[in-house]
Amino acid sequence: MKGRTAESAAANPLLSPLVSGGKEGIPADPTLLLKEFAKTIHYMAYRLSFRLSPALDINDLIHAGVMGLLDAAKKYDVSRGVRFRTYAEFRVRGAMLDEIRAMDWVPRAVHEKASMLQNVERDLSGQLGRAATDDEIMQALHIGPDAYSRLLDEVKPVAIMSSADFGVRDEQGWIGVGLVANMQGSNPFLSLIAQELQARVVAAIDTLPQKERQVIALYYHEEMTLKEIGLAMGLTESRVCQIHTQAILRLKGQLKGVWTETEEPARTQSSNGACG
Repeated sequence: MKGRTAESAAANPLLSPLVSGGKEGIPADPTLLLKEFAKTIHYMAYRLSFRLSPALDINDLIHAGVMGLLDAAKKYDVSRGVRFRTYAEFRVRGAMLDEIRAMDWVPRAVHEKASMLQNVERDLSGQLGRAATDDEIMQALHIGPDAYSRLLDEVKPVAIMSSADFGVRDEQGWIGVGLVANMQGSNPFLSLIAQELQARVVAAIDTLPQKERQVIALYYHEEMTLKEIGLAMGLTESRVCQIHTQAILRLKGQLKGVWTETEEPARTQSSNGACG
């Protein structure tokens, strides 16, 4: 809404601190918006760059992030109870992941190998009552260390988590960002779903082997790069990437379709403005 002042933005903590006549505290001039988020976009692109094939470079991710930011500015609705920066960062990362999926098309055979690897690991874990080791997985697959290493490198593009892995359709990004914003928020129903999801994710992470838990913690919680994690753990960057791939595939197998049976988020989208 044009004509807002800095005082009105300060009165509503959901509004962006940027106020220059744009919608709900978002700059009307895209240049100011891009300037504010430039470091964020470059940082996200760098963190996701390890997933890129030769067909993509980091500038493709930056461009996708810029487009995601501009789209977020158009679709942002303060009445949903989410800060603009939270929503924008969620959409920027989503746009980059979409670009990776679209430009780095993964052959069906790779998806089948990733699914096979997930199934083998899940079956072994069920039989053993714990996460299967690399040696146990290799033995079940009847392959050696070199072939297993190549397999992990091959399925790396599939190691991406999204709302779809929880059985949720979230094209606009409001469900996912709503859950993040309401982890301790004022929307009781959404907070309950967020807490349940968090509990399931934590439980799934706790079942991972120690190295995989460590990589997940350092990459997603401490926000370290794969290179930094490698230096901290005494591993090569490529090995850290393989461990990350293993961890994500395990988690995808355990968390797939968390809400498929109840489809509560889909109903919430249509009935509750805070997450709709």
